[in-house]
Amino acid sequence: MTPPRLLAAVLAGKAAGTASRLVGQGGGTTLPGLIASRIEPRTLALLAERLTAGSVLITGTNGKTTTSRLISSLLQGLPARVVANRAGANLVTGHTSAVLAGAGLTGRLRADWGVFEVDEATLPSAVAELKPRAVVVGNLFRDQLDRYGELEMLALTIERGLEALPEGATAVLNADDPRTAEIGYRLGERTGRLKVLWYGLDDPSVAISELPHAADARTCPRCGSRLDFQQVYVGHDGDYACPTGDFRRPERDLSATSIQLNGLDGVRFTVAGVQVGAALGGLYNAYNLLGAFAAGTALGLKPGYMAERLAQVPAAFGRQERFLHQGRRFTLMLAKNPAGFNEILREAERLGGGRHFLLGLNDRIADGRDVSWIWDVDFELLAGECAAETLIATGVRAYDLALRLKYASLKATVDVDLNRALDQLLEAVPAGAEGFILCTYTAMLDVRALLVRRGWLRPYWRT
Repeated sequence: MTPPRLLAAVLAGKAAGTASRLVGQGGGTTLPGLIASRIEPRTLALLAERLTAGSVLITGTNGKTTTSRLISSLLQGLPARVVANRAGANLVTGHTSAVLAGAGLTGRLRADWGVFEVDEATLPSAVAELKPRAVVVGNLFRDQLDRYGELEMLALTIERGLEALPEGATAVLNADDPRTAEIGYRLGERTGRLKVLWYGLDDPSVAISELPHAADARTCPRCGSRLDFQQVYVGHDGDYACPTGDFRRPERDLSATSIQLNGLDGVRFTVAGVQVGAALGGLYNAYNLLGAFAAGTALGLKPGYMAERLAQVPAAFGRQERFLHQGRRFTLMLAKNPAGFNEILREAERLGGGRHFLLGLNDRIADGRDVSWIWDVDFELLAGECAAETLIATGVRAYDLALRLKYASLKATVDVDLNRALDQLLEAVPAGAEGFILCTYTAMLDVRALLVRRGWLRPYWRT
């Protein structure tokens, strides 16, 4: 029987979500959790206790939403009932809203598993509330410095969360990221009880030999020496070692080899004796795919089954999401920090043949107020041999973006009105060609809202 206070919280939260959707003020991804928690602060913990199989958390700077979607698909195919914050509301209010959506009017949670992407800075509270069976830490890149601080501070926060994992839980860690490796090493040395499953890429053919100039983790966390990188895959993720022998990339339990990149249409690799692939382009999605496979391995899923399920998962909203308009194809991509933006530019220009771009920069709370990071983005990629033909800067900080593009010897049309900027891109792309819309988080949501109103995409909470 559901305690009266919890029942009241569930009913109020569900009513708030319904009202939010009816009046067109969002998908009810945050407000229900906020309302329910005001009535019963332990709503999330009390409902999560009713998950029959447990929960999985996914954190890190880039790739949380995509990796969460991949893991949800693995569990749904068992078959199992899964609750998840699919729309990306990754604070405690978003997690609470997700479990409320899976609860009946009696307060009974109709789910076996919970899969939750978690904001890096809130991992300790999420672990305390959800008591997960596994936590995936994908990467740590510089992001929202005005909120998170430097990577070292964020690493310590994640470390506190992992240290509080319940007995028997597994930390699924990206061995290719020096800061993530530092967390795993320290916890293993200090607690002696943490179960760790390490994963990473192992294919020199898709790597570069030097760190990009905007790479964040360059030095050994133990002695401060400059790390030697034999291979670099994404940002500062790669094969590294301290020249003094103090620190090196951990031995992987799961390695992706024979990586095949099919433009922006897909990625494939071999791991644990099977070929794994999905319709998600770019090397960064190899990490997302491998992270999901590693999480499934930690939960006891079979390699062949996972390969079959992962191949069926489409892109999450705003992450390589595509639509057609009058014989032209457009790709919407989230770009929210230097490492992510650089990879997306590289993939769009090199793999997608991009020539026509709409770039959206906002500085709202969810984006981070400090936009100085755009000076570490390699926009010069768009001024190379295959120079961009169309560049439109938009969003709240469109003029800051245009100035950065000017220093990259690029001339952009500026229009802070997203609606007009989108129309300009639609007109500029020739028949049969492709346009790319690269935006920070809230700018991406604004563009999606316009596309939904035009009937070209579905609301994000229904994807």
